[in-house]
This record gives sequence, structure tokens and C-alpha cells, in this order.
Amino acid sequence: MSFLHYTVQTGPGDVVQVSLDKQANVLLLDQCAFQNFKSGRRYQYRGGLAKQSPVCLRAPYLGTWKVVVNLGGYPGTVRASCRVVRAA
Repeated sequence: MSFLHYTVQTGPGDVVQVSLDKQANVLLLDQCAFQNFKSGRRYQYRGGLAKQSPVCLRAPYLGTWKVVVNLGGYPGTVRASCRVVRAA
């Protein structure tokens, strides 16, 4: 399984912004869900197939999150960048 991942810290109202060079799956996972994702077990996430860039995701609570970008098993590569936009 090939994927990109980033670790981000979010606070209340922060938005995770992911820029892509092509359509891809963008998932926002907590630490437990990320371990399940890597192990092939069931997991819950925010996000999904992103057909346009940038993708903006809001974490449901304060904490450390993993942002995963993959092509869902299709061949090829994707380039991505990730940043947190802090709430005003």
C-alpha cells in the first residue's frame, strides 16, 4: 500500500488544507485510526475522494492528526502538500 502522510496539530476552529496535483483520496485520521489504516483494519475518517484542490478539512477536536493521501490502489503517483490554517 503506497500513500503519503503528514502529522498535524490542530486547535479549535483550525482547518487542514491539502493541495494536490491530481485527484486522490484525502483522509484525516486520529492516531488509532491511522494504525488501523496501516494494518488493513476498519477505521473512521474525515474526507474522501478529492476531485479538486485544495481540500479543506476541519478536525472534530483538538489534537494530533494524520493526513493520508493515496490513489486508492490505482497506479501512479500524486504530489501533495499540507498545512494548517489557524483560526482567527
